Amino acid sequence: MKRFFILILCFAMLLSLTACGGKTDSADTNRLVIWHVKEDAVITALSEYLAQAVPELEIQFEKKTSLTDSLKLVGNDPSAAPDLFLFAHDKIGVFAEMGILAPVEPLLEEGALDNFLPMTLQAATYKDTLYQLPLYFETLLFMYNRRYMQDGEVPATTEELYAYMENNTGRGRYGFVEQHSTAYYSAAWIHGFGGSIIDSSGTPFPDAQAVQDALAYHLKFIKLMPGETEYNTVNTLFLEGKADATIGGPWMVPSAREAGIDLGIAPMPTVDETGLALAPYSGVQGVHVLKAAAERKTASVKQLLAALAKPEIGTSLALASGCAPANGNCYDDARVAEDALVQAMRQTAEIAVPMPNIPEMDVMWTVVSSLLTDVNLSGKDIPSSFRSAEEQAESLIAGMK
Repeated sequence: MKRFFILILCFAMLLSLTACGGKTDSADTNRLVIWHVKEDAVITALSEYLAQAVPELEIQFEKKTSLTDSLKLVGNDPSAAPDLFLFAHDKIGVFAEMGILAPVEPLLEEGALDNFLPMTLQAATYKDTLYQLPLYFETLLFMYNRRYMQDGEVPATTEELYAYMENNTGRGRYGFVEQHSTAYYSAAWIHGFGGSIIDSSGTPFPDAQAVQDALAYHLKFIKLMPGETEYNTVNTLFLEGKADATIGGPWMVPSAREAGIDLGIAPMPTVDETGLALAPYSGVQGVHVLKAAAERKTASVKQLLAALAKPEIGTSLALASGCAPANGNCYDDARVAEDALVQAMRQTAEIAVPMPNIPEMDVMWTVVSSLLTDVNLSGKDIPSSFRSAEEQAESLIAGMK
């Protein structure tokens, strides 16, 4: 009898182990959930490509209203969190410090990143670790309406731009408009003077004089623009033909074409005083892997990333929605080479500065916006306004530690 009970106990233990193993090795490991906030054209292109590239995987895209808040809520809980998410690179530091991200490089095939644009890999790296597989990127561009600004009039330098503005501004019309008092747009002018809003160590305004020089120089341009700096105002002026040129992102292009604008896209002007181009921020969109998925679904995650690292998906995205691919091999495709918008972003990638992906940058958006409002819109003194902003930034960053 005792022997019988021992046999029953062993059999029960064996069933238990088999069941536990089934959870790890079941078909569920071939199912990958990817959260995103992207437009339909991007997700459709990804879904169609992956259905052919990795048919054995079940890929489920789920759109979130606020992806950042959703990830903070679920953390690394495999029962609630996704396996991967598609998002911009600038929150990598926040998620890495939460401890939910897996390094991407160990999950990639050797040499998979060899042809990726350096700027995109820089953006995807936090504390010397790659946490994102870049898919595509966006930058601001110099755009103009050929009805008013001829190709031969496009300014190569900021002083040429200023001269054009002086000659073509008045009576409700503007030679050039931009969101001059928002941090995202003004960063290009700061970079054009060799400055930055924050460095990789979290130090705000590491070159204080360069930032103040940029603010002072930019003021004369702002005086020839409308005081209202909101996106809708700037966008409407350009789309209604009341502004000859602007600095905007690729998201403006569909509206401009629908409005019947003969749209020109040109390189960003060079600052005469420094010889540096107005260098906008770049935003790199890519795939991030959660630790739980990297550990529990390693083979499937590797298979997915291998497919997404190939140039075919970048080409598909470029053709479907005008995305600028992160994989440099995509630009060898004749169809991509013919797209003026994509090629302009590819050119701008040589000078663009990836948006800082450190957590401290979250407070700098507000600090810089307040500084720009004080200087550009309220006419306050630059040195004292800058000192106040610097002190505010240092205090807020210290409070994060």
